[in-house]
Amino acid sequence: MNKNKYFTIKNMNKSLIYSICVMMCLAGCKSHAEETTTVNRPNTKTINTNYVSNRAPLVPSQFIKLPVGSIHPDGWVKKVLELQRDGLCGQLGEISAWLEKTNNAWLSKDGKGNHGWEEVPYWLKGYGDLAYILNDTEMIKETKVWIESALNSQREDGYFGPWIEKRGRPDLWGNMIMLWCLQSYYEYSGDQRVISFMTNYFKWQLQLDDSLFLKDYWENSRGGDNLYSVYWLYNITEDPFLLELGEKIHRNTANWMQADNLPNWHNVNIAQSFREPATYYQQSHDNSHLQATYNDFHLIRTLFGQVPGGMFGGDENSRKGYHDPRQGVETCGMVEQMASDEILFRISGDPFWADHCEKVAFNSYPAALMPDLRSLRYITSPNMVASDDQNHHPGIDNGGPFLIMNPFSSRCCQHNHTQGWPYYAENLWMATPDNGLVAVLYAAGTVNAKVGKGKNVVLEQKTNYPFDETIQIAVKESDNAVFPLYLRIPEWCDSAKAEVTSKGTSLGIYMSVSTSEQKNYIKIVRNWSVGDVVTLHLPMRLTMDKWEQNGNSVSINYGPLTFSLLIEENYIKKNSAETALGDSKWQKTADASKWSSYEILPASAWNYGLTFNPNRLEESFEVVKEKWAGDDFPFTTQAIPWRIKAKGAKIPDWTIDQYGLCSFVPQSPVSTTEPVEDITLIPMGAARLRISAFPVIAR
Repeated sequence: MNKNKYFTIKNMNKSLIYSICVMMCLAGCKSHAEETTTVNRPNTKTINTNYVSNRAPLVPSQFIKLPVGSIHPDGWVKKVLELQRDGLCGQLGEISAWLEKTNNAWLSKDGKGNHGWEEVPYWLKGYGDLAYILNDTEMIKETKVWIESALNSQREDGYFGPWIEKRGRPDLWGNMIMLWCLQSYYEYSGDQRVISFMTNYFKWQLQLDDSLFLKDYWENSRGGDNLYSVYWLYNITEDPFLLELGEKIHRNTANWMQADNLPNWHNVNIAQSFREPATYYQQSHDNSHLQATYNDFHLIRTLFGQVPGGMFGGDENSRKGYHDPRQGVETCGMVEQMASDEILFRISGDPFWADHCEKVAFNSYPAALMPDLRSLRYITSPNMVASDDQNHHPGIDNGGPFLIMNPFSSRCCQHNHTQGWPYYAENLWMATPDNGLVAVLYAAGTVNAKVGKGKNVVLEQKTNYPFDETIQIAVKESDNAVFPLYLRIPEWCDSAKAEVTSKGTSLGIYMSVSTSEQKNYIKIVRNWSVGDVVTLHLPMRLTMDKWEQNGNSVSINYGPLTFSLLIEENYIKKNSAETALGDSKWQKTADASKWSSYEILPASAWNYGLTFNPNRLEESFEVVKEKWAGDDFPFTTQAIPWRIKAKGAKIPDWTIDQYGLCSFVPQSPVSTTEPVEDITLIPMGAARLRISAFPVIAR
């Protein structure tokens, strides 16, 4: 059925979702599209026949994760994965004592030995997926060493891995992480041992008395990770006992359903565990569970998250009175938040979660690591004017040198950061219930997937997004497959446009979408052939966020990117052997000279407020688009492809406080006698020193 060659779709008001005007264009040009429209969600009345998704009685999957290895990134995403391979993630085995193989409990048949808690599976979780995505033979070989040991450690009763007992109860947290490693391994290899292994382990969990189950602090907070693995296995085996176990896990996990409070305020627990009610919603079908996850998300950001970059003032723990943008969050918290966003997108189908994942991935996470990804910070803040080796407690919750770029920036982030970019890369595309594909997180690269009635298709995406307003998706291989292609419309874009061409000839399939509130997808169904190209235009514009709770400060955005003050960064190399944190350890054979720490100190003024007309941002700010980074890595002050010319004035009273942090952002509007100057703003993710929440100069 041929229809809908041209659409204009506009959100008229809250009660009237859309008015649709259809007109024919390009008279005489026949469209080959069976359907071109916009939808808020895919139709879940059908079930994908090519990939495993939620089985009854679980709530049908909105979107379905493709097996790791299906997506091959290119451009800056591939570059950052290669940097990770050559950096701290790929080489951590050389230096971290937790990955020392001699007497390592995770390599022991009986689970006895050293380092048997979270560090090994934390690291392997990202390292293994990185190996599969890059198809790196040596890394895959190293991954198998740890995977085989885990599989071979299973006892007759079903338990596996190191036995850690706390107050007479088993601590299952480390095993939760290793299950995720095994799930990725199964997706990549199809090794059926994983299925029987997990089945036996979950039978052991089911027989464990509630008084012994998920009672320690970490496992109790993070029981949702265990629940995620149970549903993963159920969708493969459909064993009924797994649903009984799912109810047991939810019953014994910390209560993340409270409307006005959280079980605890540890930043990583929040970023990771707030999704547990939504995970259980798949079994309960109770919308209050799904809503609880949204409530948790907004609660932490209402109290401590009135800041740019997508995160919140967590430091180690969120504290009353500490919500200024100088408060930060652990690198662990960033990558766990991104993983939560990716999972919640699949569960709910809500583009909100993809938008938020991008917000963290583009604006917060890149600046938490050195550009070569060989060291990282424990705490990174939206307003951060010194990254040194000093103790900033109680200005931040942590006592110690937690702001320095350090290969040993705590044993948790040192190992757990590895999941961030690999998980992002393998969620760029997803399958849909109607045997189609959805472009979720736009980035250059290819996806190789089954669509329609089991036919194979290869789609190639070309773009430098988020430093690009245009995405081209070309069909590189297709056996005349009919399937729907969904394109996510970001919430910041109010005038998206899609066009289809075939072998250079326009098919006249245009869709212009103008929305003010509605989040949706462009859906194109056709018999796709090699040479078909979809061009998606996502025009970006300047926007402003106002943070009333933090002195009416403001942040400036362009599309999905938030911009920070360009501060000249002075890097001071330090000896990591001397700056390693107390609970982080070197392997005896490690070469400390290869692994440096860095202080980053400001070499230019940072205490600027902005002067602009909030009603005419385009007259106050000039977006300058420069040459794309030659090395495909845009997250440094030297290689940024976009910058903004702005006006500002210094605020002399805004200084470093007694804790060595920039003092609280002044209440706007701020009066100053300093002259107005030309200043430069750069993408927040490229600024390792930054002011991202600005005071506003009184006009």
